[in-house]
Amino acid sequence: MPKSKKTTVKHVPKSIAERRRSIAKRARPLASLPPTPARAGVGTRRDTEIMALRLPPARLSPAMSAFLAQTEEKLGFVPNVLKAFSFDMAKLEAFVAYRNDLMLGPSGLSTLEREMIATAVSAQNRCFYCITVHGASVRALSGDPLLGEMMAMNYRAARLSKRQRAMLDFAVKLTIEPWGIEESDRARLTAAGFSDRDIWDIAAVASFYNMTNRLASATDMRPNETYHRMAR
Repeated sequence: MPKSKKTTVKHVPKSIAERRRSIAKRARPLASLPPTPARAGVGTRRDTEIMALRLPPARLSPAMSAFLAQTEEKLGFVPNVLKAFSFDMAKLEAFVAYRNDLMLGPSGLSTLEREMIATAVSAQNRCFYCITVHGASVRALSGDPLLGEMMAMNYRAARLSKRQRAMLDFAVKLTIEPWGIEESDRARLTAAGFSDRDIWDIAAVASFYNMTNRLASATDMRPNETYHRMAR
């Protein structure tokens, strides 16, 4: 197996936002894409639809209106998860605030490591929306499409550092067997160089995406098609 690149990226020539805007511009208009053919026992909704539930959007608060406009300007599109939450401003604002603090706020974990956790947890839960979105983020942040695919399929196949392997093993065990977490699991993280605050952050990211995985699966939430083409 070819050795994957280091996952710590000091410099990326083109920003993730620039890449996303570029991909969005190259993508065909949604209206020009052929509809998905109906199959027995399978829903006929297009992947470009947001989710199965029909919840009328609420009036955007000034803060959320500005945030969504800023997001679209930065990425070239508004992620469908934000549109899904837009039926209730209290829920949308809470989701955005916690997600942004968790994934972008100060932490001993890099942004890439947090996205690796999100992808590995989502792969364990087979969450189509989150595997697609966070797998794309791993590809973009690492500059390594192979790493992104491994996180989405089986993180154990990747050439990870001791730190990263311990981090993902803990996150996945918390996902599939939370009652089995013991002091020895936390001790392994400490031995790998994580502080108590880092361990909290690993658990918080894993727990958050276990929640969003289930919500996305329950509502058949669909990722923006742009994510499929991103950073490949």
